[in-house]
Amino acid sequence: MIMSGIPVKGTESDGLLVANPSSRVNVSFEFFPPTSDALAEKHWQALERLAPLGPKFVSVTYGAGGSTRERTHALVSKIRRETTLEPAAHLTCVGATKQELEEVIEQYWESGIKHLVALRGDPPEGYQSFAPHPGGFSGSVELIEFLKKKHDFEVSVGCYPEIHPDARSSLADIDYLKRKMDAGATRAITQFFFDPDVYLRFVDRAQAHGITIPIVPGILPVTSYSKIHQFSKQCGTQVPAWLTHLFEELDDDPSTRNLVAAMVASEQCLQLQRAGVTDFHFYTLNRADLVYSVCHTLGLRAQKEAVTA
Repeated sequence: MIMSGIPVKGTESDGLLVANPSSRVNVSFEFFPPTSDALAEKHWQALERLAPLGPKFVSVTYGAGGSTRERTHALVSKIRRETTLEPAAHLTCVGATKQELEEVIEQYWESGIKHLVALRGDPPEGYQSFAPHPGGFSGSVELIEFLKKKHDFEVSVGCYPEIHPDARSSLADIDYLKRKMDAGATRAITQFFFDPDVYLRFVDRAQAHGITIPIVPGILPVTSYSKIHQFSKQCGTQVPAWLTHLFEELDDDPSTRNLVAAMVASEQCLQLQRAGVTDFHFYTLNRADLVYSVCHTLGLRAQKEAVTA
């Protein structure tokens, strides 16, 4: 269980916050499948770049509204066949019947994919809100229950430190996370956030509500401020004024932007590490070098054993 709200001594050198050398950090990485064959090689190179850091697992998303489902399946199957990495496939309720999802689930299990990230899913393009498929599931709790009845999957789920946009209240949101755990979820991964205290307070509230599964912070390095601002509006994440100020006038200066992004994400992770957090999930946006630099700051080093074929 992640311990929160308990100050843990870190290491400082001349005022610089650095990783605690006695604290073993575990990471996982999220990728999105390439949208074309031309991008597939570049995507695989990003995977190979991060693989030596020894992630607990690497997850592969669906596109909006459940698009790229076939590419997701192809990619996680390739990871299983050609690497020693542990793949996790995203699975959503959007635009699919129970029978269609059952077929996908069986394909994953037969391919050796035993870890799924079960999500309600975002509405398809052109739709303002989620609507269950007439023959599908109404939400992630039903999907998790269905998964666990079929096979003993490891099931990760999402959660929102700053409340899901569709939730009636923060308490209702945490209660829904508890229902996911009771249905069989084994890990929760947060939506991205920028204030470490937001995450720590959320974990405290969740644990007080009886949630005992690990709640892993989702970290999104800022590769493009305009995209982050767009993502934040969609998911309800607050963008602090200091972050806006840091990325002013950098849209056309990628070199400086990447340096600032690495600094911001590293500082965020180091603050969380000092508070006792040991597991981090990175939304890579397939940008391996930036994520690699943050992991290096956290004290991770490449493992000698090759993990890709």
